[in-house]
Amino acid sequence: MTFDVAAVLQQLTLAEKAALTSGSSFWLTRPIERLGVPAIMMCDGPHGLRSQSASGRGLVNEDELTATCFPTASALASSWNPALARQIGVALAQEARARKLSVILGPGINLKRSPLCGRNFEYFSEDPVLAGELAVGMVDGIQSGGDVGASVKHYAANNQETDRQRIDVRVSERALRELYLAGFERVVRASRPWTVMCSYNSVNGTPASEHHWLLDEVLRGEFGFDGLVVSDWGAVYDRVPALRAGTDLEMPPLLPHSPDAVVAAVEAGELDAAVLDARARTVLELVAKGIGVLDREETFDADAHHALARAAAAESVVLLANDDALLPLPATGSVAVIGEFARTPRFQGAGSSEVNPTRVDLPLDALRSRFGNLTFAPGYLLPDGPDADPAELRRQAAAAAAGADVAVVFIGLPDLDESEGFDRVHLDLPADQLAVLAAVARRNPRVVVVLVNGAPVDLRPVLPHARGLVEAWLGGQASGGAIADVLSGAVNPSGRLAETLPLRLQDNPSYLNFPGGDHIVDYGEGIYIGYRAYDKAEQDVAFPFGFGLSYTTFDLTNLAVDISGTAADDSLRAAVSVTVTNTGDRAGAEVVQLYLRDPECAVDRPIRELKGFAKVALEPGESTRVTIDLDARAFAYYSERFGRWVIEAGEFVVEIGRNSRDIVLAETLHIDAPPVTAPLGRLSTLFEWVADPVGRELLTEAIAGGQAPAVILEPAFLRGMGTQPMRSLAAFAGGGVELEALDVLIARWRERTGR
Repeated sequence: MTFDVAAVLQQLTLAEKAALTSGSSFWLTRPIERLGVPAIMMCDGPHGLRSQSASGRGLVNEDELTATCFPTASALASSWNPALARQIGVALAQEARARKLSVILGPGINLKRSPLCGRNFEYFSEDPVLAGELAVGMVDGIQSGGDVGASVKHYAANNQETDRQRIDVRVSERALRELYLAGFERVVRASRPWTVMCSYNSVNGTPASEHHWLLDEVLRGEFGFDGLVVSDWGAVYDRVPALRAGTDLEMPPLLPHSPDAVVAAVEAGELDAAVLDARARTVLELVAKGIGVLDREETFDADAHHALARAAAAESVVLLANDDALLPLPATGSVAVIGEFARTPRFQGAGSSEVNPTRVDLPLDALRSRFGNLTFAPGYLLPDGPDADPAELRRQAAAAAAGADVAVVFIGLPDLDESEGFDRVHLDLPADQLAVLAAVARRNPRVVVVLVNGAPVDLRPVLPHARGLVEAWLGGQASGGAIADVLSGAVNPSGRLAETLPLRLQDNPSYLNFPGGDHIVDYGEGIYIGYRAYDKAEQDVAFPFGFGLSYTTFDLTNLAVDISGTAADDSLRAAVSVTVTNTGDRAGAEVVQLYLRDPECAVDRPIRELKGFAKVALEPGESTRVTIDLDARAFAYYSERFGRWVIEAGEFVVEIGRNSRDIVLAETLHIDAPPVTAPLGRLSTLFEWVADPVGRELLTEAIAGGQAPAVILEPAFLRGMGTQPMRSLAAFAGGGVELEALDVLIARWRERTGR
């Protein structure tokens, strides 16, 4: 099934063009049957298809079909493995073809500004490089077959659920450029996703769906996006300005209001017909790419996808503590498994990404298959569970633990604590679960805690009792088997934290500005979210960004940096190489993390920023050479003053770390770059004149010629008056350059610099 986009566009009526820019139902685009244009179907699915039949009624799931529930984004991000994300993307596309679905609404790459965001389990990281690279992997996988597309979301600055449809995010352009837009830029440039989904919120006073600067100037103009912008479901508040700004497709459609409003605006001359043509063309192009699934009869191997989900979940587990090498557990010992989560697992979050799984592995069953001498006690109740005496449950759990070599305690957040639609208000684990953990630890100090959660929790009550601590996240339908694989040693844990685990909620940099009020939230922390803030403030944390242990050990040696190109023409490149050696007695995988520092800069910069990473699997004693490439952007910051990315000449430090606070190797580089100065003028400060080589030379000449007082170059005067604009100093008798003489200096500066 095919059609000619240009030919169809020429034959469309005004009403048909307008209709195309709004869907026909909750999941379907608008068909134009007389011209052979079918409808294509979209579906939720960042970590598994929330697939319904074409007649599905949106949020009502009674006809929802089964699909593989892969690890949620917060789990998958801890794998630090874009290739794994690509494998999952390929599997998602296979399942989409089997359901005749053309567009998968995901991945979500919004940054984790606050650990309280209720949708954090759907997002990858607090860092845009890590989030962007994982998104590249997933989008490449989804779109590898050429007939299923991805929808990268939610563009932009959608970092909370509270008042999400009305909240106005007040954020600096630098923070937008360096953080909140950076992941989108990375995936758009590298993977050309079919669609980008705009968010509900406003950004600096304008709804994202009506934000011409975000959609047309930045996304399309600067990033080179050539696909379709679709609204988040219900994120269009006024169809005509949204269409004019760059939102091609409104979903779900507000019928007949939206198409009628577009027709009326064109007829009244309020909307350029060429703009409508461009939006209709983009919709037709999407349909033309997505109709291939309609002609295919395809199935997928549910068992193979379950196996992939299990492998992905195991690779996403982060080993946080392993005192005295308590893990992996020996097969011959006795194990007490404590916690209802082992029997009634929580493996995904709630909301639009909730998947009806093909099957679910129970951790308790998987552990029983590994350990013959195993006892179980539920320990605590889950919401909506059967009635029981909490004190008696704790007593039974403590008794079971007392008779075992090791107690494995499952604790985490209940379903109702994490969901799309609302934010958390604290980081606390349920009190009854913590009481069970304490009771078990009193009877048996050999405790392994398995955490089941989509976002950080307060670990202060946990750490004193946990000799082994395993962050299992929400690992999807196969997470039960994956947890057993890691605890038993069948899989060597290689996960690394994709977000900082703070000690307290109050330590988070967004604490004083989350979630805002009066429909406004100020991103007052600017560029300092996550580890950028914790490390800059030397703030104690539970576990730093990038942290994770293994059952083996690795050495990182022989750092080398090869520089090529120049900053002047954006050709600057750095190839950073390091040797990785498995020095232990087990096969395992190490994540090489490359951070960059700018020790001295005209603007404030983080202590270090992740600029690249690589994951490498090695046998015992095996070594390999890993190279990570940096481009010019890695060295730059975004200057709001100059309205562009800036590289300052000087020293940079390349760091190789195991996490953001464990730097193993470092090398200092000198980067040459053009001077970062604005043209000198009347309002340039004395400091700026002195810092500019030509400006200082001119001032020196003016002093020698009697046109300027010598005092202006004296250190004491500079300390006190250096921040004064030269125009203001002209009014200080004997302390500045007279206005006429200053204008002469400005003219001479322009002549000498050509600026």
